[in-house]
Amino acid sequence: MIVDCAIYRDGRRSEGPQDFSDALDEARAGGGFVWIGLHEPTEKEFDHVTREFALHPLAVEDALKAHQRPKLEVYDDSLFLVLKPVVYEQESDTVSSGEVMVFLGDSFVVTVRHGEGAPLAVVRQRLEHEPEMLAKGPTAVVYAIADATVDHYLDVATELQTDLEELETEVFSPDGGGSRHTASRIYTFKRQVLEFRRASGPLAAPMSRLAGTGAMGATLPFVNDKARPFFRDVSDHLARVNESVEGLDRLVSDILSAHLAQMSVRQNDDMRKISAWAAMAAVPTMIAGIYGMNFEHMPELHWVWSYPVVIAVMAVLEVGLYRLFKRRGWL
Repeated sequence: MIVDCAIYRDGRRSEGPQDFSDALDEARAGGGFVWIGLHEPTEKEFDHVTREFALHPLAVEDALKAHQRPKLEVYDDSLFLVLKPVVYEQESDTVSSGEVMVFLGDSFVVTVRHGEGAPLAVVRQRLEHEPEMLAKGPTAVVYAIADATVDHYLDVATELQTDLEELETEVFSPDGGGSRHTASRIYTFKRQVLEFRRASGPLAAPMSRLAGTGAMGATLPFVNDKARPFFRDVSDHLARVNESVEGLDRLVSDILSAHLAQMSVRQNDDMRKISAWAAMAAVPTMIAGIYGMNFEHMPELHWVWSYPVVIAVMAVLEVGLYRLFKRRGWL
């Protein structure tokens, strides 16, 4: 579905014609560019865009099928950038990701959105209120989308940090750490961190290329060289996000290890208590078993004080064992 189509000249918006080819010709003639936004287009809907803007078939296939890792591909007539915006859902404390595909070419930008995690309308509105930035051409659109995506990563990382602190408090509380649901909560949180990592981690290489840094820092076609400092800023923010995600992943692994260690200690304590009570129960059982044997000649069998003496011996032994186990911390 086509969400928006407009021509921008000197940072100002003007509505484009219905025909994409006319819009592109009009934009080039006026020194501007055309920005077309689509949301989960079908193959038939995207076919016209593909022909008019000469998009590469491999990139078109990726844009239609989605489920791509963040990447940057260079083709003859365009650049193809994939980003994965993430959304933190407050009600369920979960992280979900969408996808944004950006085709950048000579005087045009085509954005394809999958999922609800990429509010490009907000980015477009913000740019339209900053004509000086928008006047820098299609590169400004790519920068604005990448900047909004990474800035939202920081917000999600903050929310996950708060959840992790709550989980840590629960695990190390006197009673909460023993809950049978604690381990499942830890694994669920680890899956959220993994989902976040899949979105932010692979984006580092494309941002480095756009910023002109690293081994792949050669000049890219269709990208304004003056925009490199802006992309370096996005790349720095992304590095902070990735460091935060790695820290979250390490901490949740440590919390899981601590929880399992706590459970093991509790099980050992329970086993010691069970063993202590079993040992205490074994003493009277042994004595009663001996005197329960049906032999005619047994010592003290006809003595009038035999029964109270045996009971007293049992009681003394039980008290002795109880004090011994209590002193050693088994009870």
